[in-house]
Amino acid sequence: VAPVFAAQPGRRCLERAVPCSQSPLLHFSLFLGIYLAALLGNGLIITAVACDHRLHTPMYFFLLNLSLLDFGTISSTVPKNMANSLWDTQTISYSGCAAQVFLFCFSVGAEYYLLTVMAYDRYVAICKPLHYGTIMDNRACAKMAAAAWGSGNVVDQFFYSYLREVGLLAVTACLVSGCFVFIVLSYVQIFTAVLRIPSEQGRHKAFSMCLPHLAVVSLFISTSFFAHLKPPSISSLALDLVVAVLYAVVPPAVNPLIYSMRNKELKDALRKLIQLVLVQQKEAAHPSSQLASNFSQRTPMLWAFSL
Repeated sequence: VAPVFAAQPGRRCLERAVPCSQSPLLHFSLFLGIYLAALLGNGLIITAVACDHRLHTPMYFFLLNLSLLDFGTISSTVPKNMANSLWDTQTISYSGCAAQVFLFCFSVGAEYYLLTVMAYDRYVAICKPLHYGTIMDNRACAKMAAAAWGSGNVVDQFFYSYLREVGLLAVTACLVSGCFVFIVLSYVQIFTAVLRIPSEQGRHKAFSMCLPHLAVVSLFISTSFFAHLKPPSISSLALDLVVAVLYAVVPPAVNPLIYSMRNKELKDALRKLIQLVLVQQKEAAHPSSQLASNFSQRTPMLWAFSL
């Protein structure tokens, strides 16, 4: 998370986001809880969207991809951080650090472009509802998702060749700025269209469709911009590390909560999924009672057939 290499040449170490030496067990427990919460939340969303046919829509398709990218974002940094705290060390090899930064940059870059695609999806759904099925068909959604995943390679190529090609930095900056402007303009159009809806219930429904995505985008962009564009006068190692944790660890853990908090369809799908898992666990724990129940249900039928 926001690696800071040591100044000494040849020293193979990396200062982690939170110092591990003061309270390693507390540090390990805190990040383990955050990591498990992120895995559970994103895993439930992926399973619910994949298994419930009512959620096979463009919005939930992109949400599934977002959860997959959140998996990659938090898994690229937190496990190594927990291992360092557990073994009371702050070192990492250069190859391990390169792989970590590669995966993190890929996940964050793809997630940023996917959030841009999701903003376009909300724009079409609210501003052009009659053409939504035509514009956001299965092929278009697949192409947009593939483009978002492929955009992570742009960030990685910049990471590996920024010393040789300064022009790639300009291209990457233009893409990032273009996506930000596109998101802002999309929401300007969305809010303008929502305010023109005559019924209060219609406006409330339209805002409910956009607020989770807007909250996720605001959290993602605000923490990233503050981490990279804050003035040097307020910069310090402790502040840099706290901000790095905020934009690298908190969003993947909080995104499932944001999307499921005000989404009735997703909450219903998650409730049915949890009930199904509990029923299966109960049947697996008491196979004899289930067998006896099935036998008792079939016995009257067999008796009637014999008569």
